[in-house]
Amino acid sequence: MARLSRQGGIDRSESSSERLRQPQPLLKKRLPSGRGAMEQPNVTGDGEAAMTARFWLALLLTGIAAGLSGAALMALLFRVERLAFGSSGDDFEQAVAASSVGHRVIVLLIAGLFGGLAWYALRRATPGQKSEIDDVLWSDRDRHRDRQELSMPRSLGTSVISEIVIGLGASLGREAAPKTMGGVSGGLAGRWLGLTRAQQRLLIACGGGAGLAAVYNVPLGGAFFTAEILCGSVSVATMLPALACAGIATATAWVYLPNQPTYLDVPAYQVSVALVVWALLAGPLIGVAGAAYIRLIGWLSHHRLTGTAGLGGPLIAFGLLAAAGASYPQLLGNGQGMAHDAFLGGGGLGLLLVLAVLKPAVTALCLASGASGGLFTPMLSTGAVFGGALGLLWSELWPGPALGAYAMIGAAAMIGCAMQAPITGLVLVLELTHSGFALMVPMVLATALATAVVRYVDGYSIYSARLPAQV
Repeated sequence: MARLSRQGGIDRSESSSERLRQPQPLLKKRLPSGRGAMEQPNVTGDGEAAMTARFWLALLLTGIAAGLSGAALMALLFRVERLAFGSSGDDFEQAVAASSVGHRVIVLLIAGLFGGLAWYALRRATPGQKSEIDDVLWSDRDRHRDRQELSMPRSLGTSVISEIVIGLGASLGREAAPKTMGGVSGGLAGRWLGLTRAQQRLLIACGGGAGLAAVYNVPLGGAFFTAEILCGSVSVATMLPALACAGIATATAWVYLPNQPTYLDVPAYQVSVALVVWALLAGPLIGVAGAAYIRLIGWLSHHRLTGTAGLGGPLIAFGLLAAAGASYPQLLGNGQGMAHDAFLGGGGLGLLLVLAVLKPAVTALCLASGASGGLFTPMLSTGAVFGGALGLLWSELWPGPALGAYAMIGAAAMIGCAMQAPITGLVLVLELTHSGFALMVPMVLATALATAVVRYVDGYSIYSARLPAQV
């Protein structure tokens, strides 16, 4: 580094012009000022995971594999939805609502029977093997632990079973499976090319974010998911490979999935003083609700049914979901349709409040039964309807803004605080809707306040709360 001279200036000796960054850049000398590029703390170097040529090759393979596996899992999900209810994707909620109550009950009982038997058999066949990317990445930070890796058989089996039961109507998120298989792809590519442990860990994280990016067409959100949540470091050394991998995976998934936002035709809502003031009041309320739900998820995850008890657990849980779905068909599936309706300004106060309570309840019930799945879309949809309900109440005092604007702000705040990743939450809502940019100020305020409340009330996220007990 540059040394101070006796006169207090910068020593201009030859050694002061050397570049200290690792790996070394092509230009070996500093600028005439003598100040180093490393004084910007996010560009000090690659860290433990050196970005060698083999690393970039492995990243390319990881992105392609994450995109293909994500597309394949979505093809399976949509096929099951069509077989079960005659439609899928954007029309899934309408197809469920159009089916008879008896049909919904039969389909969900089939899902419970299949899920219970399939998960029981898989867990018996793969004892001790890992299929939770968060657990593997975060536990592996301790170098003194035995090395843990994602199991291909356990991960693939869990992913396939999860997408099938979600297609049959289980209230779980579809993102867990592509995230897991993206992580598996990163681990396999790293081992195949003989990369270091640190490089493999980064590849697993990049693959996880890329899997989410591919199935939701959100490359920027997937990159932030990798950096902010899985790695906990928004630096060039993390974001550069995360962006590349998420972009490759998203483009690869276009071989099957459409290049369009998940939530179509969401209006470009405009900001107003009423929305800004509402965000300041609603943010803490959403944070309290998020903290309570996260604590519930953590408790149920620890006490979820296992062993032979897990055989009948999904059957009972999905049967109860069918009972609730008799009056509220929006509860079936991951909640995408429910969120979309709220973004478009649909629903009355009573319906929105009921859905805000029942959606997290039935999702928690599915998890407690021993089922495996994600929480991203169920949490986002809960935030959307809760925000819409709070917005309707606020409109009685200060009318003007559209109901959909409240729903979008509520969704960003809920998912940001639930993931303990406010930037990721904001970016995902913007990318999922291709709208909301004019609402950035109230979105930021509500998300920051909600995240702060969860952080200081409890501090867990929907991912850390579900980590298994350490043996």
